[in-house]
Amino acid sequence: MILPRLYAILDASAHADVDCLVAFGQELRAAGCTLLQYRNKSGNARIMLEQARELKKHLGSAVRLIMNDRADLCLAAGFDGVHVGQDDLSPEAVRAIIGPDRWLGVSTHNPEQLREADLTSANYLAIGPVFVTTSKDKPDPVVGLEGVRRARSLTRKPLVAIGGITRANAASVIEAGADSVAVISDLLREPRKSAEEFFRILR
Repeated sequence: MILPRLYAILDASAHADVDCLVAFGQELRAAGCTLLQYRNKSGNARIMLEQARELKKHLGSAVRLIMNDRADLCLAAGFDGVHVGQDDLSPEAVRAIIGPDRWLGVSTHNPEQLREADLTSANYLAIGPVFVTTSKDKPDPVVGLEGVRRARSLTRKPLVAIGGITRANAASVIEAGADSVAVISDLLREPRKSAEEFFRILR
């Protein structure tokens, strides 16, 4: 599998309502984004499913949609995969729920976690936070570009770098060995223009 250079994350907490969330997703799709993760840490499953279904309805098959954390909601919303962290269901438990064909991503924060995740059926691995990030309440220690290089040496799976990545530093992250950069904050203002700039930078 080949990951696009930009892995956009739609964080529900950054948008006033489902219409804003969908409009944001449509702007990203118009810019050429083909991989989007829907993230909602509120824990309200009903709202999450409603928002996820709206995203699926409006973004269609042009975009691969990944559900953060929730394998059950991935299936219910007809999403294309799930991304789990270290405190969520184990990758194999998720794989048992979503089946062999959907994508499964796993977040890692150090070499030990990455080695462990590399042995699972995950389709891609994420490493981070690469830089200081504001999108998490209690972020793990920053791994830096050296952490990305180390992760690259430990796995042959596609590698996504996440955490504090902006248009200013994205190229250095790809040069360090990441296949893709996951971005939340630097897409929020003018999402289409921002995403287009990412693609230009990361060509």
